[in-house]
Amino acid sequence: MKTMPKILLLIGMLICTFSAVAQSPQTEAPAERRVRELIQFLNSGNRAAYQKYVAENFAPNFARIPMEQHLGFFSDLQDATRGVEFHGIQDTQPNEATARLKTKLTGSWMALLVRVEAEAPHRITGIGTRAPKPLANAAPAKALSKEQMARELEAFMKKLADADVFSGAVLLAKDGVPVFKGAYGMANKDFNVANRMDTKFNLGSMNKMFTAVAIAQLVERGKLSFDDSLSKFLPEFPNKEDAEKIKIKHLLTHTAGLGGYFSPKWQQTSRAEYRTVDDMMKRVIEDEKKIQFEPGTRWQYSNSGMLVLGKVIEVASGQSYYDYVRENITKPAGMMNTDCYELDKVNPNLAVGYEKEFSDTDISFSNNIFMHVMRGGPQGGGYSTVEDLLKFDVALRSNKLVGAESVKMLLSAKPDLKSPQYGYGFQITNRDGVVMVGHSGGFPGISSNLDMFLGTGWTAVVMSNYGSGSRQPLEKMREMILPAIDTKTAQR
Repeated sequence: MKTMPKILLLIGMLICTFSAVAQSPQTEAPAERRVRELIQFLNSGNRAAYQKYVAENFAPNFARIPMEQHLGFFSDLQDATRGVEFHGIQDTQPNEATARLKTKLTGSWMALLVRVEAEAPHRITGIGTRAPKPLANAAPAKALSKEQMARELEAFMKKLADADVFSGAVLLAKDGVPVFKGAYGMANKDFNVANRMDTKFNLGSMNKMFTAVAIAQLVERGKLSFDDSLSKFLPEFPNKEDAEKIKIKHLLTHTAGLGGYFSPKWQQTSRAEYRTVDDMMKRVIEDEKKIQFEPGTRWQYSNSGMLVLGKVIEVASGQSYYDYVRENITKPAGMMNTDCYELDKVNPNLAVGYEKEFSDTDISFSNNIFMHVMRGGPQGGGYSTVEDLLKFDVALRSNKLVGAESVKMLLSAKPDLKSPQYGYGFQITNRDGVVMVGHSGGFPGISSNLDMFLGTGWTAVVMSNYGSGSRQPLEKMREMILPAIDTKTAQR
């Protein structure tokens, strides 16, 4: 269950490859000029002026994005940073420039990328944010002790929470033992209920990890194989021919050629109709009549594919998906605050998700109660806590849920399947020679992430009931952990 937050809607417009650090030419290039103009708007916070700038200076294809989304990007970024300091152009390519910026709220570093048309007046064709590159001649970041990390993260989180940029919980751990943990903001603004460490936050797409582990368990038990055709379990879906082509491994890696699940028909149907895997499969069976490409030839994020795996689990195990996960994953791991709850029932201590609504004069909030699913499933939408996700990490990496070979299969990229940054149900990120595995989850009012730093014992978890809440804590924890890791001994 993954919907890109507003700030990422525009990033998708960009080409995400960047050159080595380049010196700015003496005559400022058009893209660099546009960067400086955008920084001025960020520091002014003037939405009306920015709206006029978008209308007059964005290229037609980019300007076709609804103005609400352009203003959402601007207001999200301004709210999260409270303005920025310009520290030079770090990258240039033809018609493209990336600036190195320092945020005024926390002093964090970020990069702002702008693309422009080749011809005058060089209107803007794309904008995005990303983590900045290290400076070419900068000294290596100093490794902090656990105590220093805890103090620094506590101060960082206080700034975000005091500015109401973050609401949720964070946990930083080494070898399964918390180094720092904290909860901030409100679980329910209507009744002024504070978030706690045991507050259950929506997982978004993070349920996909549980689905993948369940499949690996069934492989170990001889109930199925990663190379089995889908036809063995669902002979008619999406049709007989395609069911033969799709393998279990394709569904696990988003390379099966299936779609995203949240179709217009889903949007028009009562959420109360989707409570079981079979309920959810009815929607997919109606929407997905054939594959969009040959399995294993492309990567395309697919909620439908993960849902189909949930049905495979039911067929292979003889249990409902929910019972299987409880008995074989959450209970053995000790995850007592994790489940797919039916939201029209009484569910203690669930956080309500919120989105900020910006206007020219103030900020208000809307909740996501009528936006997301009534009940989560194999593709996402369940609930958990940061402490339960640490328990999941410990159980997985100690081979309590599946054996060592299965763990390796789950947490390894699959480039042979056109999935170089995704294993079996787990996202894979390589940063400075360190491999981080886990999953993120995003939707309006939902923003969560689990990072397991392979071969190091480090774990970073953030769960937020704000739609963009996890970005800054996630990057801060990565920034602190990476210098403390010896890349020569870390598992690759």
